[in-house]
Amino acid sequence: MIDVILCDDHALIRRGIRDTLCDANDIRVLGEASDYGELRALMRQLAQSRAESGGRPGPCDVLVLDINLPGRSGLDALAALKDEGSPVRVLVVSMYPEDQYALRALRAGAYGYVNKGGDPQTIVQAVRAVAAGKKYVTPEIAQMLVENLNAPVAENRHQTLSNREMETLVLIASGKRLADIAEKLALSPKTVSVYRARVLEKLQLSNNAELTVYAIRHGLVGQ
Repeated sequence: MIDVILCDDHALIRRGIRDTLCDANDIRVLGEASDYGELRALMRQLAQSRAESGGRPGPCDVLVLDINLPGRSGLDALAALKDEGSPVRVLVVSMYPEDQYALRALRAGAYGYVNKGGDPQTIVQAVRAVAAGKKYVTPEIAQMLVENLNAPVAENRHQTLSNREMETLVLIASGKRLADIAEKLALSPKTVSVYRARVLEKLQLSNNAELTVYAIRHGLVGQ
């Protein structure tokens, strides 16, 4: 049996993923979390319960994780699990298209990346693959990986951004105000302004208008 934890800030989406996974006779969902804090508490609780019952190490076999969480993001969670040497394998399930965050998630330690808008059965296939220790990527991501090997550095300056800087770029280019971004990321407006300045410097841009054009041209946001 594959033990799974779900982490997504939208209850309806968690319910949909849970129902899809529970329809598979070899997968069970042990618990759900809506943000980083809840996730960490749940993982500690389940890890202790598993240890006491003599089960496999760690809180679960697969963590199905959304990137876009309030406060600390899914990428932050990935980094923390990697630093701790956690045995949990992570499948990122996101609303963002593959060309925005898939490569970042895989580099951060995720075993797979699935878009929420795809076939629900894809999540089942991905969970099974990840539980078996295999990487799961869609044909689109596989193509991106090949293209990324030969892409000129000058055309991919946004790949030098940190995860938080990338989030700031996407949100600004989507028309969000700094105050809105600060609230969404649980940061101070001053901190968001610092991230914005770093993004502009790294991308060699001057203002939000140029930043938005850059994001659209590179497929980081919709037109």
